[in-house]
Amino acid sequence: MTAPNELRLLPWSGPEGKSCYLNSDDNAGYMARLADNIKAAQLGMAAELLEHASAVVDDQAAGPQDLRRLAKELTRALRDVSRVATSRGHLLAVSDPHRP
Repeated sequence: MTAPNELRLLPWSGPEGKSCYLNSDDNAGYMARLADNIKAAQLGMAAELLEHASAVVDDQAAGPQDLRRLAKELTRALRDVSRVATSRGHLLAVSDPHRP
């Protein structure tokens, strides 16, 4: 098992929005692969949403409800991307051989 400071932050949250972690040395195991696939999907959806957001913001006919829906979607995507970035940062810190 990994040391407590080497837990892997998963790209989803648990009950009450709390972070979920994976405690395993197996980077090719089912849960690690699932997390990697979900991260890739989240990043892909965020990229697509960014393109959509540009179009909505440029659309003069977009109303308040359109912009509110877009803001909710962007908030969700930003939360996902932030979690992915945090997780990757933790993985980089753990794998850095020059880490103190």
